[in-house]
Amino acid sequence: MKDVPVNERIRVRQVRLIDENGVQIGVVDTREALRLAQEREYDLVLVSPNSVPPVARLLDYGKWRYEQQQAEKEARKKAKRTELKSMKLRPKIEAHDYNTKLSHIRRFLEEGHKVKVTIMFRGRELAHQELGYRLLERIAKDLEGIGFVEMRPELMGRDMNMVMAPGSKPSAPITPASPAGSPS
Repeated sequence: MKDVPVNERIRVRQVRLIDENGVQIGVVDTREALRLAQEREYDLVLVSPNSVPPVARLLDYGKWRYEQQQAEKEARKKAKRTELKSMKLRPKIEAHDYNTKLSHIRRFLEEGHKVKVTIMFRGRELAHQELGYRLLERIAKDLEGIGFVEMRPELMGRDMNMVMAPGSKPSAPITPASPAGSPS
């Protein structure tokens, strides 16, 4: 929380004054507002310095600052943090291993995280990229309704990546990019 001008640190000539009960007193001279704050044993706090004229309130500054900090802390706690989780597979994955990885991806999506699914090719497996596309298509189909394909599968070096996001946006079928000039 940034520092707010209080009492003598307020450097404007006039302020729109609001008293301790929230009643608007009106535009008054800053010295007059300070005198009023001291009489009532409150602080004069500039709550809206950018308005014309700036808005100042009579309040207990320590208590007000504490409440502001608590509200910010609560807002940070409620802020939703999404992470990009990662799941790596091989093109020749066994059924049990596939189901285990799928349940992990499902859990990540249900927790609200995005998941980057990577198929790692080794050696001559790179010649059979269609296996990777089929596997990613199967994952997307099995997780329909829980997540959708945010980034379509693409080959980067020896890895094929796809990003899934939580939600139930209908995803287009995943098809490998066919080389130019070949019949589809």
